[in-house]
Amino acid sequence: MNKTNVFLLSYIGVIVCLCVFITGYILVFYPIKYKDEITSASTEFNIAPNLIASMINAESNFNPYAVSSAGAVGLMQLLPTTAQEMALKLNLQNYSEQDLTTPNINIRLGTYYISTLIKLFEDLDTAICAYNAGPNKVKSWLQNPEYSNNQKTLITTPYPATNFYLSKIKHKMNIYSNFF
Repeated sequence: MNKTNVFLLSYIGVIVCLCVFITGYILVFYPIKYKDEITSASTEFNIAPNLIASMINAESNFNPYAVSSAGAVGLMQLLPTTAQEMALKLNLQNYSEQDLTTPNINIRLGTYYISTLIKLFEDLDTAICAYNAGPNKVKSWLQNPEYSNNQKTLITTPYPATNFYLSKIKHKMNIYSNFF
């Protein structure tokens, strides 16, 4: 075998190893579970599926039994009161709080909720902030020139966690756009 062939085989070996590493990295840090449920709810409410996958990754890392210190439950970390409100609006018969750990129900309710926030605020970034901090907080921030220069979109928030959440969701959306 001549030097050119050895070099090419070595080069191909390095490329293959990098591809395996990158694929492994993506699967560990950006899992994709419940793809059918995400796609179904996204289609029903006209929401980008990569947004929903990103939110699930950030909120629960795809753990349907996750519960936050604030009492938010399931894949999309919905507060039981918010979930109940969404279930009523969707006319879900026999809905109960235990349903929040059922992936298709949690994803459907969470997707509907973010869709209502997008309609309310007419801006995706502002809606994502509202999902994290609550719509009433966001409404008050929009009235403050320190956080909004047009009373429609946020330039920042007083909550570092919400600012980080928004940047994290946007980053994850870029990754998950490759899955849908």
